Amino acid sequence: MSARAQRRVIIAQDAQALAETAAARLLARIEQTPHPAMICLTGGTTPKKLYQLLATSPWRERIPWPRVHWFFGDDRFVPQDDELSNSGMARRTFLDACAPPQNVHAIRTDVETPDEAARLYELELHAFHPMPLDSAPLFDLVLLGVGSDGHVASLFPNTEAAAETRRWAVGIEHAGLAPFVPRVSLTLPVLCAAREVLFLVSGKSKREIVARVFGGDDLPATRAHATQGETVWLLDRAAAPPDLKET
Repeated sequence: MSARAQRRVIIAQDAQALAETAAARLLARIEQTPHPAMICLTGGTTPKKLYQLLATSPWRERIPWPRVHWFFGDDRFVPQDDELSNSGMARRTFLDACAPPQNVHAIRTDVETPDEAARLYELELHAFHPMPLDSAPLFDLVLLGVGSDGHVASLFPNTEAAAETRRWAVGIEHAGLAPFVPRVSLTLPVLCAAREVLFLVSGKSKREIVARVFGGDDLPATRAHATQGETVWLLDRAAAPPDLKET
């Protein structure tokens, strides 16, 4: 079955409905997981609405925080108190108030280089999942956005990082889009090792790139799909091309 055939499309009325639908899917994945759940977060304005929701009732009370571990698909190589930090945004928005500190697994940015941070994060992931990625999913849910150029996490089109298949995480010295700061990103095989890959896409500015992905353009976002699970594109109506239908 092709990656395109595996995609499920859900179209929400607006950004708030999108966040509520995402929260329900996240909670369902946690409830379906008998072992400690592993959730991989993403950065950006669209998931921030979801994170704000998770910190408020009734969602906050429904999540079994002690048995959920939170990871990051990528981060900017900046201090966590920098406004560009994905983990910093997630911490401020909901993790610091809700999750046990030992259950938050941020990418370290206090080391010398992005490559060193990537190596350390790969070791941390191996400690949770000391088996091949094709033997069992690493994550229960991976949240992803899509950039206007079709990048996911910090894997930009036509780069070595986007083609990497051996390493679990990579350092990226030069970003393909602003902000032009070094990054650390999980690789596609790791992002795809999930029971569910959930894209969150909001706003009219994303309509063109969504059409390109669903048209089959060779982009990181086109190749990002759960290898052993479900791939869901959750869009608000503004981001959905006119001919894209729910499936």
